[in-house]
Amino acid sequence: MSNNLLNSATKTAVVTGAGSGIGRAVALALTGAGWSVALAGRRPEPLAETAALAGERARVITVPTDVSRPEEVDALFSSVREGFGRLDLLFNNAGTFGPRGTPVEDLSYEDWRTVVDVNLTGAFLCAQAAYRVMKEQDPQGGRIINNGSVSAHAPRPHSVAYTATKHALTGLTKSLSLDGRPYRIACGQIDIGNAATEMTERMQTGILQANGELAVEPVMAAADVARTVVHMAELPLEANVQFATVLATAMPYVGRG
Repeated sequence: MSNNLLNSATKTAVVTGAGSGIGRAVALALTGAGWSVALAGRRPEPLAETAALAGERARVITVPTDVSRPEEVDALFSSVREGFGRLDLLFNNAGTFGPRGTPVEDLSYEDWRTVVDVNLTGAFLCAQAAYRVMKEQDPQGGRIINNGSVSAHAPRPHSVAYTATKHALTGLTKSLSLDGRPYRIACGQIDIGNAATEMTERMQTGILQANGELAVEPVMAAADVARTVVHMAELPLEANVQFATVLATAMPYVGRG
C-alpha cells in the first residue's frame, strides 16, 4: 500500500463508499485484478481497513470524502490526478437509505435532503469531476459505473427518498452515456438486489413486504456483485454494459408487489 505516485501505466479507478459493503468488495476485486484504486468515503478508519485488506502490494490511496460537498469531491479528483496521473474508472457507489420504515407523510425535509444530497447530488458531482478528467487526459476517455438498485425499478414500502434517487440515477446514467460519446467516456449502471452488506442485515431477520407482512429474504455475496463490476470495467471503451441487474436469485423482486 502506498500513497506515493503510482504507476500511470496501470489502469486507475475511484471507488466511492469504499469503506464497507459493495464499495469495499469492488475495491478489493479491482486491486486483485491489478488496478490502482483511490478509496473514497466519509470515515478514514474504514478506508484504512479496506486498504489493509487489499494488502501491502496493492496500489491504493485513501481519500476521506463527503461526496455531497463539492469542495471535497474536487479535492478527491485532484488527489487522483496527482497520485495516478489519469483516471480510467469511477465506480459511483456512495449512498444512504435514510431512516428505516418512515412513511411518506412522516419523512422530514432534512432526511429527504440527506438522501438526495448523497445518492443523487453526490453521484452527479463525482461523475462531473470524473468526466472532466477523462475528457482532458491523453489518451482521452474512461468509464463511469453508477450503483443503482433494483429500487430503480420497483420500490420497497416506506422508501420514497431512496427509490426516487435511484430512479434519478438511471436518468443520470443515460445522460452521461449520451454526452460522453464524443470523448470516449462510457457510462453504465449496475442494479443490485440483496447483496449481503451492513445495509441488508435486516433481510436476515425479516423485512416489510408490499402486502404488509414481514419476511426473511435471501441474500448473495457482495463479491458476486464485484466480479460483475470488474467485468464491466475491463471491457474496451468500444463496448459498454449499459444496464446490468445482479440479485439474489430467490429474492422477491420479479413480481414484487
